[in-house]
Amino acid sequence: MGKTFLRALLLLVLVAVAVAGISVYALTRRGLSTRVAPTRVEELVARSVRRLATPSAVRTQSNPVPKTREVLDEALAHFADHCATCHGNDGSGNTSIGRSFYPPTPDMRASATQSLSDGELFSIIENGIRLTGMPAWGDGTPEGERSSWELVHFIRTLPSLTTEQIERMEALNPRTPAEFREQEESRRFLAGEPDTAEPPKPSHAGH
Repeated sequence: MGKTFLRALLLLVLVAVAVAGISVYALTRRGLSTRVAPTRVEELVARSVRRLATPSAVRTQSNPVPKTREVLDEALAHFADHCATCHGNDGSGNTSIGRSFYPPTPDMRASATQSLSDGELFSIIENGIRLTGMPAWGDGTPEGERSSWELVHFIRTLPSLTTEQIERMEALNPRTPAEFREQEESRRFLAGEPDTAEPPKPSHAGH
């Protein structure tokens, strides 16, 4: 049994003990509420575990999808429709849902996200993160993987999004039935049409 393996095993044991200790502390002193912010120690442990859980072959993988205008436009629309409800159009995470998670949805414009490798971002999108609100969007198809890699390109642009891009995304955001009716009522009133708007049926389109 090599020294490298032993060091890795020891590190995993220490991380497991730290996670257990933090969990006990959180349960006994802070309860189960998601209204409190995670401690710095929790953040450090969570990031360390996430990195360890990402295979090195994936973590070091470069984005195989060329970064073109068409790819970024498609990813922008995908993000607006699938991701913005929690992450916000600007990636800030400052939404009613995003703020309610534990830990809260991160600001993806910040270095904590932007410093991740392309492979790490891809793995998070494809596989999700346990015990958070981040689901696994991967469906095991080449098309799904390509969509995830396209989103990686778009995430890199979040710190420099323009007002025009955010306005485009707002037009692509999912609408609740009430929002749809209000929008249609306004449009029909301005157009002089009778109000017969029907809300769209929920879409179950995948990744």
